[in-house]
Amino acid sequence: MDRRRFLAVSGAMAVAPALAQAPTAAVAGANADEALFKAVNFYDDGLGLSSREYAVLLERMSSTGTGIAADNYSNGGLIAELESRFAQKLGKAAAMFVPTGTLANHLALRKLAGADRRVLVQAESHFYNDSGDCGDILSGLNLVPLAEGRTMFTVDEAAAWVDRSAGGRVPIKVGAISVESPVRRRDHEMADYDELVRLSRYARGAGIRLHLDGARLFNLPYHSGRSLQDYASLFDTVFVSLWKHFNGASGAILAGDKDFIDGLYHTRRMFGGSLPQAWPAVAVAAQFVDGYEADYARAWQATDRLIALLGRDRRFKLRKLPAGTSRYFMAVTGDAAAFRDRARAQGLLLSRPHPQTGEFAMQVNPSVLRTSPETIAQGLSAALGA
Repeated sequence: MDRRRFLAVSGAMAVAPALAQAPTAAVAGANADEALFKAVNFYDDGLGLSSREYAVLLERMSSTGTGIAADNYSNGGLIAELESRFAQKLGKAAAMFVPTGTLANHLALRKLAGADRRVLVQAESHFYNDSGDCGDILSGLNLVPLAEGRTMFTVDEAAAWVDRSAGGRVPIKVGAISVESPVRRRDHEMADYDELVRLSRYARGAGIRLHLDGARLFNLPYHSGRSLQDYASLFDTVFVSLWKHFNGASGAILAGDKDFIDGLYHTRRMFGGSLPQAWPAVAVAAQFVDGYEADYARAWQATDRLIALLGRDRRFKLRKLPAGTSRYFMAVTGDAAAFRDRARAQGLLLSRPHPQTGEFAMQVNPSVLRTSPETIAQGLSAALGA
């Protein structure tokens, strides 16, 4: 689909704030639910669309202009459009759609490592903890976890393991290094950019290939001052989630050089990852790609205002992480569970309080732009009660 034509199809639905400001009837017709596109959620990476909201956006795209260009087994159509757009944004020559981030990480590391199947990873990374040892069981990868309890390992730690592997009774070469940033299990803390630069230089000098699990990569430029392409240029491959920021039903994009991506769709199919029709899962995500970075910056500006307003009330305690990105924490006096229920009744959706600390993990996303920080602060204050 031509980009101009695609933007015309998206129309007023192109960015999150537009959803908040548009009358519901204009979005979905006269019978639309008046609660659509109004909730502010503090637990999701994206807007946290309900099934009804997702269906409304998908229907709007399908019924306007030329509609949605369907793919064929995850090739062509809207999928090819997204692959091209993400490759350009990341400064890579090519990209491929993958139905899940787990498979994106797996395919990348499998091909990067090749015959040298020892792979260095963060101990707190998603691929090491939450992928069921798929790299080991399905591709024979030997994952070596570094920096337990920390966001990122140092270059010296990586180099020590490379030397240890090479100096064993049976020398083993490290084939790839994987980095996740931000790290979900570390409350979305980000790896230090200068350390990533040093790691990239070291790895390339040692002939070791690098993969970036950038599921939430589009949040980093706001916090680090480094562009998407600055990050992606340090790695041979990078994966970006299509549902976390961009509100798709599922999906991911894996980007790299042309030789790496060419033919990789055959491996994708071998792992059952070539969906017969992928467009329903990602069409909505396509509407939010171009505007996300600006929306996220605006969301943090609104959040900083909200934090300042709540900070005036002694019943609220708020804290940020030193290397944090999209998460901060809020504690309240009194019954946290009852507070959460009362806030929900006002359209302010919170995660469950931590069972030990009682803190709420507050996620920053563009849904906060659906109303003013003052209105949110008033609602949270009212939910706390007298």
